[in-house]
Amino acid sequence: MSAPVPHVVRRGSGTPLLFLHGNGVDHRLLLDLDDVFAEQPGWERIYLDLPGFGRTPALGPPGGLPELARWVDGTVGSLLGSSPFAVLGSSLGGLLARDLAAPRRAQCLGLALLAPVVDPIREHRRLPERIEVGEDPQLLASLDAADAATYAESAVLQTPENLARFREAVLPGIRCASTRAMARLDRDYTLRADPDERLDGFERPVLIVAGKRDAVVGFEDQRELAARFPQSTYAALDQAGHNVHLDQPETVRTLLRQWSRSVHAAA
Repeated sequence: MSAPVPHVVRRGSGTPLLFLHGNGVDHRLLLDLDDVFAEQPGWERIYLDLPGFGRTPALGPPGGLPELARWVDGTVGSLLGSSPFAVLGSSLGGLLARDLAAPRRAQCLGLALLAPVVDPIREHRRLPERIEVGEDPQLLASLDAADAATYAESAVLQTPENLARFREAVLPGIRCASTRAMARLDRDYTLRADPDERLDGFERPVLIVAGKRDAVVGFEDQRELAARFPQSTYAALDQAGHNVHLDQPETVRTLLRQWSRSVHAAA
């Protein structure tokens, strides 16, 4: 079976910056951040829909994480060849970004990781206790029951502004995600080799941003991950969960601007 043809959104020109979203959403989650890089010349922003999400067809069986990682590597090879690039990954995309960079250390100019998966095995993660937030019944009533439940589960800050970002960046991907693709990932959610062992000492700018209320991947494992990289910046943000850039948009944007300048300066 041939590999799925990727749906790709390209904006701008310059050094390629690849965006890799996480499980259950699509490229629109990270398209929310496009203004950060549009305001800084020199980036071609490349947004991928991973297989089974958005407009990229799902992988055939077995369709687990090893196959997804191979698809990402092959797709990036086809899109970019040997051109230097940077990569921004969120959640599972943060793990895939490191797996992509590990064999391409000389080619990868930098990594920005938002609430990245560190250990694919959930039972191994150090997670904070879930802190309930006060629900805003009026906000939740503006969504249908299923969307309201999804939003209430993930939202640390239930505000009109946060809900607007959720509606724009998260809901479209959730609604079109392939349940079959997600089930195949769940059955084999491990990589055959640890990318962090291969990336240890990676001497390019690395930004890792975590949410202190992230009950999906936590924030402590991400601090240890940052310690592997000599040029890393680590930030754990209060009042932020797994969608850290939606919960704390201005702080994350400030950190990404600093990272962007560092990557260009080191290139």
